[in-house]
Amino acid sequence: MDEPHVLLTNDDGIDSVGFRALYDALSEFTEVTAVAPNGDKSAVGRAMSREVQVETHELGYAIHGTPADCTVVGLEALCPDVDMVIAGCNRGANLGAYVLGRSGTVSAAVEAAFFDVPAIAVSLYVPGGDGEWQHAADRTEDYRNATEATAYLVDHALGAGVFDQAEYLNVNAPIWSEGDDLAPLEITEPSTLYDMRAERQGERISLTDNVWARMRDGDLPDPEGTDRRAIVEGRVSVSPLTAPHSSQHHEALDALAEAYQD
Repeated sequence: MDEPHVLLTNDDGIDSVGFRALYDALSEFTEVTAVAPNGDKSAVGRAMSREVQVETHELGYAIHGTPADCTVVGLEALCPDVDMVIAGCNRGANLGAYVLGRSGTVSAAVEAAFFDVPAIAVSLYVPGGDGEWQHAADRTEDYRNATEATAYLVDHALGAGVFDQAEYLNVNAPIWSEGDDLAPLEITEPSTLYDMRAERQGERISLTDNVWARMRDGDLPDPEGTDRRAIVEGRVSVSPLTAPHSSQHHEALDALAEAYQD
């Protein structure tokens, strides 16, 4: 195909390092239109606004809204002719089935799927604890595993028919360091491990996602083929996913419905 046209969004904000790393990498062979939040909108899921303000930005458009807003605004009003939506690169991994609905990065890709536009969500796994990860990955080169994998997928996935089956890809990459080889790709499924805890202390209750500590300590039951296992072992995880919620014939519910007015 001719040079693809990509809508690039994220949830860390249009001025984030990971966004710039992905913008620069994709701009080498695609037309990129940036439509991203004007500031950090992490972990807002698919929250949607009724009205947003748009400002021009050196990279495209800064939206006073959520990542899902950006996808809708971009595809409906700003750049409706794009071939693909890319969301990222997020600082912090988006791994596991339970995370998919929380992540603003992934939600921007899900929103694109409802427009029948292929999409890729891209995140960087940054090891660390107690907030350390928030101060890491502050150079564009730290994102090289993510940008190289994404560029490869953008360049080849459409022509290979990947999106004939998948509606979007959830990509997670390990951080890159000087002298490292590029991390290999692995096709994965989202892990089902869930380890949220809530602890009450008087009138306050703290919520903790223990999965991150278990990843750091190597205490993971995740089998081979899952996204979290791949990323902990240094590979780029690529999970092909579909957006609509599935529904199955349910005989027990049929029986309840039939008996409802008896």
